Amino acid sequence: MSDEQFKTFYWPSLKATLLGLIEQGMIPFLFAEGRYNTRLEAIADLPKGKTIWLFDQSDMARAKATIGKVACIQGNMSLSLLHAGTAEEVAARTRELIDVAGKGGGFILDIGAVADEGNDENLAVMIKTAKEYGVY
Repeated sequence: MSDEQFKTFYWPSLKATLLGLIEQGMIPFLFAEGRYNTRLEAIADLPKGKTIWLFDQSDMARAKATIGKVACIQGNMSLSLLHAGTAEEVAARTRELIDVAGKGGGFILDIGAVADEGNDENLAVMIKTAKEYGVY
């Protein structure tokens, strides 16, 4: 779907649904699959502190600067990196995500999509690095 179609057809109905859920006291949790880089400004048009967005492949610095002003942002640890990367690469990416998205709070370090298999050692490295480095 093009960005114009997203803004014209998709986002208005989803936003209305989200606002209805928020009005009922719920906190919607949304999965932004793929790259949402060109849609971040549009989705930032929501009440502050009322949504959580799980990002898959979006630019987390841009997400922090836009939707991160009004919502909790989560994710963006690459599944392929966790599966096939080295421990050093996983630790570096973990620190990078914390540096880019963690300042000021509102960030949950997480994988960017659902995983059914992976490298347990790399997941342990991500968790260990977050515990040691992610205190702010």
